[in-house]
Amino acid sequence: MPKRSEELRIIVFGGMVSLPLPGILFQALHYMNGLRALGFDPWYVEDSSRWVYDPDQGQYVESSAAQIRHLEPFLRKYDLLHRFCFRAGPGTFTYAQSPVDIDELYRSTDLFLNITGAQDIRNEHLQIPIRVYVESDPFSAQVKFNSNDEYTQQQLNAHTHFFSFGENIGQSDCLIPATGHPWLPTRQPVDLSIWPATERTIDAYRTITTWTNKGKDIDWEGTRWYWTKDREFKKYLDLPRRVDPDLVLATNVDPTTATLLEDAGWTVDPSRFSGRESEQYIHYIARSRGEFTVARDQYWRPRTGWFSDRSACYLAAGRPVVTQETGFSRFVPTGEGLFGFSSLDEAAAAIETIESDYNRHRIAAREIAAEYFDARKVLTRLFESVFSTS
Repeated sequence: MPKRSEELRIIVFGGMVSLPLPGILFQALHYMNGLRALGFDPWYVEDSSRWVYDPDQGQYVESSAAQIRHLEPFLRKYDLLHRFCFRAGPGTFTYAQSPVDIDELYRSTDLFLNITGAQDIRNEHLQIPIRVYVESDPFSAQVKFNSNDEYTQQQLNAHTHFFSFGENIGQSDCLIPATGHPWLPTRQPVDLSIWPATERTIDAYRTITTWTNKGKDIDWEGTRWYWTKDREFKKYLDLPRRVDPDLVLATNVDPTTATLLEDAGWTVDPSRFSGRESEQYIHYIARSRGEFTVARDQYWRPRTGWFSDRSACYLAAGRPVVTQETGFSRFVPTGEGLFGFSSLDEAAAAIETIESDYNRHRIAAREIAAEYFDARKVLTRLFESVFSTS
């Protein structure tokens, strides 16, 4: 490590303003809390002229003022206000509670973590010596790079280190195409103190999802690879008839889809979580009996080894997880507290196993989170890899 940790200034680039949904907020918060726990000097920065998502309107808008106002209680609660900077692109006003010049912050920073590749890398970012790309959604960027997408090539090439939630990357059975970059595996860090493992649960396995995504399917080597959850959930439509606990999808769907799901035995919860409802998000997860969820086609079919950052939060709250197999079980143990499945029979059997000794699997879920997703452990491994090659 080039400096003592308390002298090492790190910027976390993310999407808390541009996409102010709890999953995005907590993803960034876990990185910030993990860095602080390790003694670093972390700052959260968002510096982009892109339009921002307004959860109230359900669409992207040009102004970011309302999003920042809604975000302030979250930042205040988790002591991030004085480590938060937002700028809508060069030459515009910088929102920050601390008297900081964002360009000077760049000049004094040793390393940045570009979480999900959220930040467009410009010339002023290149002065930061260690530039770490952290990919949460494997496969897409590598395909675009190999398809000669100029933007993707420029952005990836602007970084010095490369990590992916696709932990199976580079293995013989993984179909993520090589890009010539030294990709290394990582996973979502989680601050376990945020997730209460003692709340009373309801008798339902619940997940939070977007039912349909458009515009992110990709074609590669004569095949279409899909980035939408509905294709996968429909394969398991009959699961509620096979298990005793209720299965709940917190999602917004059209009336026809709602009828399809409800006729099959699912409960559709149209709850919408915005940034100012972050506590509701925590309680929703902590009061679930467990999580049943699927993985997008782009994650499971290429055997990426991807694991959901939201599922990691369920584990941290001591809630068993049953999720579609992507190859992640090569890296995180399954069979107690966490189960991967590749068929309807396997999914039903996993829930039945959990229900046969729920308390044992609840404890195991928390233990998996503590051993494999604890922010200090995940980030220590990441920095050991970074500094061994810097």
